[in-house]
Amino acid sequence: MEDFTSLRNLMVETQLKTRGIKDKRVLNAMGTVERHLFVSELLKNHAYDDSALSIGEGQTISQPYMVAVMTELLELKGDEKVLEVGTGSGYQSAILSILCAEVFTIERIVLLAEKAEERFKKLGYKNIHVVKSDGTLGLPEQAPFDGIIVTAAAPEIPDTYVSQLKTGGRLVIPVGGRYSQILYQVKKTGSGIKTSMFTPCVFVPLIGKHGWTEGDTNNNY
Repeated sequence: MEDFTSLRNLMVETQLKTRGIKDKRVLNAMGTVERHLFVSELLKNHAYDDSALSIGEGQTISQPYMVAVMTELLELKGDEKVLEVGTGSGYQSAILSILCAEVFTIERIVLLAEKAEERFKKLGYKNIHVVKSDGTLGLPEQAPFDGIIVTAAAPEIPDTYVSQLKTGGRLVIPVGGRYSQILYQVKKTGSGIKTSMFTPCVFVPLIGKHGWTEGDTNNNY
């Protein structure tokens, strides 16, 4: 049987700290959440590998480093309300739940949303709220948010998300083509938005009214 605690600690030391992840709260969350409980039985022994893994339905659980980078760019202190677009396995939601007050997470694939809800209940995550919907619309009834994290690739930055951010809030989103993107951080200020580019990345497409359509992405998975 694998020693998952040791593998998780090794992941934090070799995959995150060595690549420049410095936020101690993020490192602690990554070292706490049991990633092997968010993948299938067949992939458990690969849960702490330096790679994305399939979770079915054409979706993936992101590489640990990418989860850490995106989380760090949200600049969370602990009292925030965060929107996540693309629940997937629920791993990113679980990381966020440790770092902020409330997480609202949207998933368009009902099967994944239901599995994630069951997992949160079983593992005792009480501040995560799962919504089954088109994530490109955001969640206007709960807006504004301190942070919005989008775990799928958009062709451009949707105004929908910016409009649902509080002043001072941060949006983290991969933007680009179907097969490669750049990770962006967008800060909403009193005088407009400030956009910064970070690392190249590859995500599954953000599908919905303000993203890609199914027809655009037939060969993307």
